[in-house]
Amino acid sequence: MTRAEALVQDRVIVILSETTDMGFTLYRKYQPPIWQFDYVQSLTSKYAGEIYAKRVHELKEEVKMLLAKVRDPLSKLEHIDILQRLGLSYHFEAQIKTILEGIYNKSCCDDKWKRNNLYATAFEFRLLRQHGFWLPQEVFKGFKDENIGSFKASMSDDINGMLSLYEASFHLVKGESFLEEARDFSTKHLQQYISNKEASENEIVVLINHALEIPLHWRMLRLEARWFIDVYEKRKDMNPTLLELGKLDFNVVQSTHQEDLKHASRWWRNTGVGQELEFARDRLMENFLWSGF
Repeated sequence: MTRAEALVQDRVIVILSETTDMGFTLYRKYQPPIWQFDYVQSLTSKYAGEIYAKRVHELKEEVKMLLAKVRDPLSKLEHIDILQRLGLSYHFEAQIKTILEGIYNKSCCDDKWKRNNLYATAFEFRLLRQHGFWLPQEVFKGFKDENIGSFKASMSDDINGMLSLYEASFHLVKGESFLEEARDFSTKHLQQYISNKEASENEIVVLINHALEIPLHWRMLRLEARWFIDVYEKRKDMNPTLLELGKLDFNVVQSTHQEDLKHASRWWRNTGVGQELEFARDRLMENFLWSGF
């Protein structure tokens, strides 16, 4: 090596070395991680205790009884959606599967609850497709103007229907032109709706802004749960049992992640790789986050 130049770029030290036959060889020496070992090991949570696990079990039983009492198909779907967005659906997989199977099996013969209702139709479409039940895109045919071949302009007045259609459109597969058009149509009218509204804490405005940023189908559900807990708490029809379980479950799961991280941190330190290989990224925390979500 005849010369070496150290360049600091975005917290990365870049060393350029000149060789005789191969020109320049690029080495990188990364800065140490900001998540220090001692700090990670110091993480604690009161929610790891048995008392909270017992309360979670009690609330789960209450929610199971709640789901069993619901009779209206749309209300059933809305409860499933809330459970998913609160990060609770993994506790009720059997109940959710039974409900969706029942709705799917009756989707052709029992449609009074969703007939001419864009919100309900799109809601059913999204949840059924998400859980592997195939509904054709033609379920939206009745909302299109046969004369011009596009969605009826009057549909834009149903803002909840527009948001439901928008979220449903992201469950399309290649070649489904109805859903491609539905995405463009709903996006346009949702953007127009919020452009005519001043900054507001109104729930529908908050939900629209959130959806237009990133649709629900593309989000990390655990991070979505933390956001939705705050939104759900402000709703007038908020169910206290679901809210309490959502908050408690999030904290209990968080305590489990902390213990897993502490274990991984000890393992990583014992390997010595982070100290020996300075040219490699020492990013345990980042890798733990992405593997967990």
